[in-house]
Amino acid sequence: MLKKLADNTARGSLANKLRKKRFRLFLQLIDRLPRPLKIIDVGGTGSYWQQMGFSLGTDVEITLLNLHQEEATHSSIKSVAGDACDMRQFGDDTFHVAFSNSVIEHVGTFADQQRMASEMQRIAPVVYLQTPNHHFPLEPHFLFPFFQYLPVKWRVWLLMRFNLGWYPRCTSKQEATNIILSVRLLTRKELKILFPRATIHRERLAGLTKSFVVAGPAGAGH
Repeated sequence: MLKKLADNTARGSLANKLRKKRFRLFLQLIDRLPRPLKIIDVGGTGSYWQQMGFSLGTDVEITLLNLHQEEATHSSIKSVAGDACDMRQFGDDTFHVAFSNSVIEHVGTFADQQRMASEMQRIAPVVYLQTPNHHFPLEPHFLFPFFQYLPVKWRVWLLMRFNLGWYPRCTSKQEATNIILSVRLLTRKELKILFPRATIHRERLAGLTKSFVVAGPAGAGH
């Protein structure tokens, strides 16, 4: 699974402060769950959990799922290769919590996002998922105002001529198109369709909803 771009953010940055604030919601969510606790982090990295200062002990086991196996950085963390949209290697309710941070917007079409959401709800009774808000004025990957509303051909044109956010200028139209189509931001309405039983929290910045956090019981995933 795609490594989250946010892991490249400096520890003291605003983005990291917001991330830690969101993580407190996750800690509240799991505080009432029994131990030992099994968590799957869909598209995650071990460095994320260390950066959040999460206490890893014998009563918590974290499984990282990515397209390519990641290096395990702690005895309580293991890494497996797999597809976020098809986690057939895991049975129903294999884990207590399915966690994902800034990944679902990268898996493809809305149908692909539906498959990922369904799989997360199938393999765990509790979900925690963060994703940027489609309607936030500054697109978070390309760091260009209202970039997500522009026609694809305009976005491709811009990426072929400028360094945008996390992405350097592309040298070919196909490369730029692939990058543009690799990001599909979600709305609150779409998230409610994907996770009908969970609570959707708004993360605000300057009075605007910057991102959403889906937290709580899984829906009818199986």
